[in-house]
Amino acid sequence: MADKRIHIDKAEPLLLFGFNDIYLRRIEAAFPETQITARGTEVILRGQDDALIRIERILDELVILLNRNGNLTERDVDTVLALFQNGADPATQADASLGSTSHTILFTPSGGSVKAKTANQIKLVDSARRNDIVFAIGPAGTGKTYTAVALAVAALKSRQVKRIVLCRPAVEAGERLGFLPGDLRDKVDPYLRPLYDALEDMLPRDKLKGFMEQNTVEIVPLAYMRGRTLNSAFVILDEAQNATTSQMKMFLTRLGANSRSIVTGDVTQTDLPPKELSGLVQAEEILGSIQGIDFVYFNQSDVVRHRLVKDIINAYSSRPQ
Repeated sequence: MADKRIHIDKAEPLLLFGFNDIYLRRIEAAFPETQITARGTEVILRGQDDALIRIERILDELVILLNRNGNLTERDVDTVLALFQNGADPATQADASLGSTSHTILFTPSGGSVKAKTANQIKLVDSARRNDIVFAIGPAGTGKTYTAVALAVAALKSRQVKRIVLCRPAVEAGERLGFLPGDLRDKVDPYLRPLYDALEDMLPRDKLKGFMEQNTVEIVPLAYMRGRTLNSAFVILDEAQNATTSQMKMFLTRLGANSRSIVTGDVTQTDLPPKELSGLVQAEEILGSIQGIDFVYFNQSDVVRHRLVKDIINAYSSRPQ
């Protein structure tokens, strides 16, 4: 066991530690057999040397975030913890942290930025830059879709592609949408709403409206992709666990010249009929050895939604089948 004292001189300690030191307690809970004590502007650490090094880097990263944003949230703390507590080399983790501009994907209309926030989001960004087709597979709340949409918008802004096509299987309605009121857009919008939400975070509303009117940005149900060839496009298939094998093959063979694709999904949450095999599951078996196609796997440590989402996923995962 070793002791280490850290003087906090670049941030307000009360904001850094959280109300009743709640943020320090979250860090302490992530490192068993480690004690963290706050005394004024000083933090006293006691534990194994490697844990103390990572905790110091965590505090440094939180200071950067606090000074940049003016406050800290529990999600900020959980995100930084996920990067540093898994035992990787702290210097390597520091390069992959939230403070690193190398993992900024794009800047938003509000002046903020969209960054890869967890280790596997960073893997997805790096893989998408090296491969034309990437599968991002993992549980809800891990930022798969949001990161994929950010990569697509960044590619459009930098003129690497000429258009974005986003699609989802409308499987909850069996892709037979006639019973729903309204025209086609009214019928499919409820299933595609998460994609609209992501785009609205990343593009000014008037510009997004113009892009959609010109079909520079297109959001469609998967069934309407048949027969198309998409050149110079960034194509995303979201909720791919709800695509059948034939639909997955159809989607992947839409790619034309200078196009690329990200496929996202959670194989544990398929809404297909019990006897229908998910095309996402089969794609793992069929396409894993093809050069230019990569698979990135997310897990509970990547969850960036409400802090309880991670606990909910763990509870369902540990439930006997």
